[in-house]
Amino acid sequence: MQTIKCVVVGDGAVGKTCLLISYTTNKFPSEYVPTVFDNYAVTVMIGGEPYTLGLFDTAGQEDYDRLRPLSYPQTDVFLVCFSVVSPSSFENVKEKWVPEISHHCPKTPFLLVGTQVDLREDSNTIEKLAKNKQRPIAPENGDKLYRELRAVKYVECSALTQRGLKNVFDEAILAALEPQSPNQRESASFYRLLVKQTKLLTLFKEWTKSRKEVPYVCVFFRVHYQCLENTLSKC
Repeated sequence: MQTIKCVVVGDGAVGKTCLLISYTTNKFPSEYVPTVFDNYAVTVMIGGEPYTLGLFDTAGQEDYDRLRPLSYPQTDVFLVCFSVVSPSSFENVKEKWVPEISHHCPKTPFLLVGTQVDLREDSNTIEKLAKNKQRPIAPENGDKLYRELRAVKYVECSALTQRGLKNVFDEAILAALEPQSPNQRESASFYRLLVKQTKLLTLFKEWTKSRKEVPYVCVFFRVHYQCLENTLSKC
């Protein structure tokens, strides 16, 4: 069974461990215990094939700066995390975390992950930030930073409510499996689009066979299906 190694990095207390525990057990930990090093494993199905997704939790504190990189070799994808209610953790993405993983694993793809989105609208959290003349990190700030740092994607989630949680790891798996050169990424993305649309339009074609009349609104999809068939025949 093929293994995908995913390493999670970011400042301490941004929710890295909660992210992993919530995803692997569907439970949210009740107390904060700083991580030194831990790992989890789940089995995921990709294209009908089983994969082992190895998830490696790391310590964000400076005390472990020399120990932490020991978990980096053979990493397939990194999750660089910050809390959307911790501006300092957002700043450290650019100042510390991306430089660190780029130094040790320059060719390994990474996602930028905004955590604790459930607190973005929390009045107590907003009030606390306001006292320091700060405010939560907006989604557009994350979008801007991921482009600047050339991350694969920017995603947000809440380990508490599990909003966006599965999507984080779905995107991580895709990033780990896709080729990373610009031309290869373009080809892979085009192929993924063709595969998805082929499945959808094949289902549509089967559905229309069972009907005597086809609604006018479906004519576009029939034409689109024929165009897609022509495209596939040229690949």
